[in-house]
Amino acid sequence: MHLLKVNHLYEILKSSDLEVDFEFVLDVNPTFLIGKGDILINEVFDALGGKGVRPLLEKLKFDFKVNRYVFIYDDEVHFNRYRLATLKTSTYEAFSFPWLDTYKRLCRIYEKECQKAGMQERIWFGPPIGEKVFGKSEEPGDLSGNGSSGWKLNAYNDAQYDLLSRLHGYKLIRIPMYENLMISGSLKKIDELLLNTNETSKQAIINWIKRKIQ
Repeated sequence: MHLLKVNHLYEILKSSDLEVDFEFVLDVNPTFLIGKGDILINEVFDALGGKGVRPLLEKLKFDFKVNRYVFIYDDEVHFNRYRLATLKTSTYEAFSFPWLDTYKRLCRIYEKECQKAGMQERIWFGPPIGEKVFGKSEEPGDLSGNGSSGWKLNAYNDAQYDLLSRLHGYKLIRIPMYENLMISGSLKKIDELLLNTNETSKQAIINWIKRKIQ
């Protein structure tokens, strides 16, 4: 479903005058973390209870790129207490992210929706590296004790994207599925608009993206 929505967004943007690079991939240069970057990412890792060798992403895969702006569409599993913990670390004081306050609020409000979508084994437990660095998960849905290693890994990787994209000279724009657009006098969630678009909503979405890169 995520890919379907992003594909619809891309098709809409193709009809605009924006130069859109779909599924943009950035190779990570680990030397960019040396110094302050290491301190910042280590703080994120520690905030999530990480142990042992801190994993580092080798590639960043974005939904699309416009000029030096890179975009990611975030669905339900990106809004929970672990992501909120990362958003309170020094990375978000060292760099300005225009969506920061919105994401903090959404993490507080929509964790129950994250639970509904994020109890699948592949999400709750995550890949083996999740348990290795964040410990063994509780049973799916149980956020007491050690909670979910998969959710923690997702939160850690999201923070890596935030920091590494900035260190590589890009500005990351995150699009939460809960964001509202004003269409014909009423608020509509972007998540719903991408599944049911018309000419009016298409132009509103194009204008909305343009405002994000001004």
